[in-house]
Amino acid sequence: MRLALLSASFLVSSSVLAIAPPPEQAVWLDELAGQFEVPVNEFSDALTQAHYQQSIIDAMTRPAEGKPWHQYRPIFLTEKRLTKGVEFWQQHQDLLTSAEQQLQIPAEIITAIIGVETFYGAHMGNYKVLDALYTLGFHYPPRGEFFRSELGHYLALAKEQGWSLDTQKGSYAGAMGMGQFISSSYRHYAVDFDSDGERNLFLADDAIGSVANYFYEHKWHPNEGVAHPAKITNTDAIASLLTEDLTLNHTWAELEAAGVTLPQALDADTPVKLLRLDGEKGPEYWVVQHNFYVITRYNHSPLYAMAVFQLSEQLKQQYDETSL
Repeated sequence: MRLALLSASFLVSSSVLAIAPPPEQAVWLDELAGQFEVPVNEFSDALTQAHYQQSIIDAMTRPAEGKPWHQYRPIFLTEKRLTKGVEFWQQHQDLLTSAEQQLQIPAEIITAIIGVETFYGAHMGNYKVLDALYTLGFHYPPRGEFFRSELGHYLALAKEQGWSLDTQKGSYAGAMGMGQFISSSYRHYAVDFDSDGERNLFLADDAIGSVANYFYEHKWHPNEGVAHPAKITNTDAIASLLTEDLTLNHTWAELEAAGVTLPQALDADTPVKLLRLDGEKGPEYWVVQHNFYVITRYNHSPLYAMAVFQLSEQLKQQYDETSL
């Protein structure tokens, strides 16, 4: 009896749990086969290699982006991440300079993205991508359709790259490489930046070029600002200006008329958004421009975009100081 109880306890506590497939699975597989023009049996074969992971569901339901800004910021804005970022920049200076010259994306932004995503390649994820996409696609209804589509992209990507389906590892959401590209982004934005005939985002050469290409394709504006700390003279006057929508829904003239001030005013017709973050000592207000919105195309969170921006500013200052 004691052995039976121990065995049952092991089965329950295991990170890989047997779970019945949803009854809609056959319909979903037919839809994926039609969408990606892949025989349905290839999707079925892929699922026989996949394992449900409860820890993936647990991670998805408590993302860091759910924290207030004053708790989120210290995760990414650390001395260690800054020091390692400057080292990464110095080590890959030629690649980053090439990305700046070819695609007009600042080296500090590329470095900050890779720093926030994987600590410059040190933490690229330990979940099998197949398991992550299967678990979320077939057992996480809020975003099941999205992750089933990513599973289709992953099967196509594995063919293109010559991968075995169950070997690639990434985040709990199935993102891969130093820049954490999901499968559809890997297929659409990854580039062979070192011209070796392969798009390998697990190495710095192609990761740097591909992050730059992602921002280039999303219309980064060279030599334009990202975010500016703002002061508010009347919180009631700006209440209607604060929205959840990440698009730039106002002009600087509108914000200025409502009593928003900046260290240096922008042109009146500059598209902007007013952002309020929960700082440690109270609300922080920021006026953000188009390039901030571009960062949110990488991760649809204003907290994420602000962390990337602030880390990039610190990286540039530290890099410039060490280069004197």
